[in-house]
Amino acid sequence: MAEFRLPKNSAIGEGKSWPKPKSVTLREFRIYRWNPDQGGNPRLDSYHVDTSDCGPMVLDGLIWIKNNIDPTLTFRRSCREGICGSCSMNINGQNTLACTKSMSDQEGAVQLLPLPHQPVVKDLVPDLTNFYAQLTVIEPWLQTKSPTPQKEWRQSEEDRDKLNGLYECILCACCSTSCPSYWWNSERFLGPAALIQAARWINDSRDEATGERLDILEDPFRLYRCHTILNCAKACPKGLNPGEAISELRMKLVARKM
Repeated sequence: MAEFRLPKNSAIGEGKSWPKPKSVTLREFRIYRWNPDQGGNPRLDSYHVDTSDCGPMVLDGLIWIKNNIDPTLTFRRSCREGICGSCSMNINGQNTLACTKSMSDQEGAVQLLPLPHQPVVKDLVPDLTNFYAQLTVIEPWLQTKSPTPQKEWRQSEEDRDKLNGLYECILCACCSTSCPSYWWNSERFLGPAALIQAARWINDSRDEATGERLDILEDPFRLYRCHTILNCAKACPKGLNPGEAISELRMKLVARKM
């Protein structure tokens, strides 16, 4: 029988309940807290946000807590428009963006955890070193052999439409960190985010390195560890379907051998 053990100091314990503000419009936030300098187990601290004094999104609540209750709370954020992907986290069991997730979508307390199955830097900040290293493997930039034109690389509207559903990926890592295959094989399986980026460049009519790009993916683990569970499509905050893109990549690898 298989035996699974949690890493040392990984079990989440009960945390601190911070004092409630004086307001009749309060919303409870239960937030994962862990500080590597302090050691020990992570905990869930309980905060109460005055919703009459902050914006409607979960990120607004986090910023309100940091500004008004606990300045030591650590999380990533940047654009606040669902473009940069910085504020990705697990909100009430779903990987998504805090800046586009409304507090009104949640019933009861809003529970916030870092993206799952990643090392934690501090609090809600995951270590995405491996995630970005895998992105470099697929070389996500235009590669050409033809002489560079004086103005720009032209593309027909039909060819441009082939990139729809691919180029919108913002590399928030919500899809990859929701994928069981990525959890168990993250050292070798590139994961949904890197593979949808690979599909974006392979489908680009201006790119002239299709063969080399497919060679990179011709590996038992890099591409074929996808089992089409489609957690990636459910988790994507941009409504993309990495699983479909991965299936198309497989078809391209088969087609070039025929």
